Amino acid sequence: MAFSLNFATPVNTALLVYILYSVEKMIFPPISKPKHVPHEFKQGYSWMPKSHPPAVLFQTYTPKTLVPFDGKDDGRILLAINGIVFDVTAGRNFYGPGGMYGNFAGRDASRGMAKQSFDLEMLTPIDQPLDKLADLRPDETYVRWIEHFSNKYVVCGKLVENDAI
Repeated sequence: MAFSLNFATPVNTALLVYILYSVEKMIFPPISKPKHVPHEFKQGYSWMPKSHPPAVLFQTYTPKTLVPFDGKDDGRILLAINGIVFDVTAGRNFYGPGGMYGNFAGRDASRGMAKQSFDLEMLTPIDQPLDKLADLRPDETYVRWIEHFSNKYVVCGKLVENDAI
């Protein structure tokens, strides 16, 4: 079977002209300056943020030292699940004052997350020992919440008993 070029038909001729034109445009692109400079680039472009977020240090918290991080006065928002403290400031709409999970801000949220309850009764008073969660049923677990928070927020510390520091 031999390959032959037949330019006798107008379709073949048109395809060859189109292919040659396309190749010429790729090899020799037009060199012209834009008529106007986009306004957002007149001062130059920088990918650097205006200010860097503050560095987060891994710290040890107690229930009493965690309470000030409840997001009031636009401060940081921290919450703990099973002894792991998460910085959930990025989720201020959920965990800040007035948010759906706002009562967990600055507190140990383990029981509430495990029981899928946002009631204030789920919170252990800050002057009592940490909740060991021994009475939870097998279907009440916070493991999925820890996975969710670990993937979404920064782990910034651990929660220990009040007298441990």
